[in-house]
Formats: sequence, C-alpha cells, structure tokens
Amino acid sequence: MNDKWKKALIHPAMSVLEAIQTINATSLQIALVVDDEQRLLGTITDGDVRRGILRGVPLTAEVSHVLNPQPATATASTTRDARLALMRRHQFHQLPIIDSSGRVVELETIDELIQPETHQNPVLLMAGGLGKRLRPLTETRPKPLLEVGGRPILETTVRRFVEQGFSRFFMSVCYKAGMIRDHFGDGSRFGAQIEYLQEEEPLGTAGALSLLPHPLEKPLIVMNGDILTNINLQRIVTFFEAQKASALMCVRDFELQIPYGVVKTENGQFTAIEEKPMQRFFVNAGLYVVTPDVARLVQPGEQIDMPDLFHRARTKDSNVVVFPISEYWLDIGRSEDYIRANAEFTGHFS
Repeated sequence: MNDKWKKALIHPAMSVLEAIQTINATSLQIALVVDDEQRLLGTITDGDVRRGILRGVPLTAEVSHVLNPQPATATASTTRDARLALMRRHQFHQLPIIDSSGRVVELETIDELIQPETHQNPVLLMAGGLGKRLRPLTETRPKPLLEVGGRPILETTVRRFVEQGFSRFFMSVCYKAGMIRDHFGDGSRFGAQIEYLQEEEPLGTAGALSLLPHPLEKPLIVMNGDILTNINLQRIVTFFEAQKASALMCVRDFELQIPYGVVKTENGQFTAIEEKPMQRFFVNAGLYVVTPDVARLVQPGEQIDMPDLFHRARTKDSNVVVFPISEYWLDIGRSEDYIRANAEFTGHFS
C-alpha cells in the first residue's frame, strides 16, 4: 500500500498557512486533520481554504477555522464499487478510509480507483481438485476449465486479478494438469506470469504452499480455483496490511431458516417456541491472504487444508482476521451451482 497519504496528516494546532503548505507538498490536494491517535477530525481542501479566506480567516489561524468537520469516509471493507459511486455522486477526488475507532488507515483517490495499483503480492490458485460432485462434466476436463459465460472459470479469475493489478501467479495442479498447462501456458497472453506447482497426489487446499519454488517476500493470496466472484481484491490486501494481520480468511454471510418451530426449555420445562427462526453464520469463502511465515507452517509433502492451517497459525499467536465480503460470490461445487453460474454470469461479469 502506498504510504504517500501519510504526508497529508496534520495536527489541529497547525495554522491555515501550514495546511496550505501541506496540500501543496503532495499531489493529493487535501490535508487530513487528525489527533494524536490518528483519529480523523476533519479534512481541508483548497476550496475550504478559499472559503475561509473569503470569510476573513487569517492564514495564522488554526486549521479548525477552515476544516470540514464531517467529511465523507469509508471503511476498509467498503467495496470498490461503493467507494467509486460515493465519490462520483458527490464529485469527491479523495475519500479517507478509517477503522472502527475512526483512525485514518488510507486515503482513496479517484485516480487510484479508475486505474488499479500494481501489486507485487503473488497469487496461488488451487486448481488440482478432482471435481467429483460435478461428474460427468469433470470426466473429460478439470473443474477449473469448465466454462461459465463462454470462458473457463479459472480464466475469469486470472483476468479479474490482472485487471486489479496482480500479475504473478502460481497454480497448483494435479487432476488433468496438462489441460490447465496447455490453456494458460506461461500466462503472457493474459498479461500474467504463471508457474505451476505439480501435486503428485492431492495435498488439500493448503498443502501446495510447501511446493512454492522460492521463499516469499510478500503476503500470498490463496484462492480456490472453483470460486466465481467479482470481489475487489485490492481492498482485501489493503485491509490485511491495515490490520497488520498474519492470516486473513474471507467470509460470506450465510442464512439458514429452520423449517420447524424451535422449542426452548429450562430444567425440562417449556419456556417458549420460536417459529421457523433464521440462523445466520459466516462461512468460509475460499479466499485467503497469508504472510510468508504462516505459509512456512506447511511441511513439505504435508496434506492439509486451509482451515487447519489457520488453526495452526492461531496456536502461534498470529493475528488471524476475517474479511466479510458482500460482492457476488459463488462456489461452483455442484451441478446446480454450475447451472446457476451460467445464468448469472452476464449480470455480474459483463
């Protein structure tokens, strides 16, 4: 994440002149007024300064005389589309991103939203599964190469990553690996660099981490190859870094209605009955970010799934966080999911 925005932070005791100098010293066209804990108190733009001067505010006055005390903000989990819509609707060029305590963690700009930042984070796409639940469709091709919207699922995923500034990929392959290699090659025709991790036998959703050919220098994004989603991947990395996390699991809100009246009791006595209650859970969305240290917790040749790796990271006192996603997401594990994906593709990916 670019830290250039930190140069725009100023203290409320600074003068209007110092605020102007801060605005002129960066290309961000804004100053963020924060307290000692970096909590946002307000923002100042050229327009705020001009309006203050017209009211007779001297340049020696404290910035509180010209700041906007209620600026529009967003959080790290706010989707890219929602941020862009907010900025376009109000013609904002900058949007402070704050955490739950009101501390500034980032400054979004309209230029960054329109043109994605280039990321050095490598991406591992899990493409070695047998796809048993999708037979007979997967008898002649691996599940990641099943077409949705006229294009292989895995190709849509690669293109989404590339569009958002990611270009370095690993693909773990096992079942019908040659077909995946033939389709993607070295990745150059997709604007990517692809290396393959060959599993001689299935190692689970985390086992391929032990096959990485060289030590990682950046946090690694790991994604199941049968997921179809239009999630903002840049936002996940931003959130991961802001939280100083060791491991991140994307989660999806899932609702389940109990089809019966649920009876509540106490000491064998009836107390109440709730008709067909709705239960809500967070479910694993099959998309993760892990630091190099967490990736190294997987032993060579070990068969292990990502949830087990997360439990292992927790025992190491790592900072393990979750990132709720609200964008379109579908796990294509069954025939009915595959049919649904093709029906919905145009509305979410055209």
